[in-house]
Amino acid sequence: MEAAHTPAELTVTSPEQMRDLGRRLAKLLRAGDLVLLSGELGAGKTTLTRGLGEGLGVRGAVTSPTFVIARVHPSLGDGPPLVHVDAYRLSGGLDEMEDLDLDVSLPESVVVVEWGEGKVEELTEDRLHVSIHRAVGDTTDEVRNVRVLGLGARWAGAELEALSA
Repeated sequence: MEAAHTPAELTVTSPEQMRDLGRRLAKLLRAGDLVLLSGELGAGKTTLTRGLGEGLGVRGAVTSPTFVIARVHPSLGDGPPLVHVDAYRLSGGLDEMEDLDLDVSLPESVVVVEWGEGKVEELTEDRLHVSIHRAVGDTTDEVRNVRVLGLGARWAGAELEALSA
């Protein structure tokens, strides 16, 4: 059983703030990190990933890989590439995910998986879970509650609270 650490709880009030959160989160990431994104359709998973890509300094526009399943964005500098996966259409769990060879690319990449819960946890005990949900009672449809939880030794002592700054 992997250790869970204290989660960061944030409120994001616009797509720009979601991208900014992604840029801040990127500063904590390194090659070998697995990030699972969950939340309903339109919650902001791809917007957050776009910010991650900007923060990591990768090539190419980060868009939803819904139809291609996975997209690799090489680093423009000396950082790790970003592998962006949309597992929404994959129902077969890790067997189906194995076709993507994520276990091969994980050690040298930052792998972000939208809709990955129940499908990719076996790749590593060390992972970051980011849950994004629409705020109850929000009339603007912009406010999101974001929870960032680190699992495993990699995230022990990580200053996830700093994401709120």
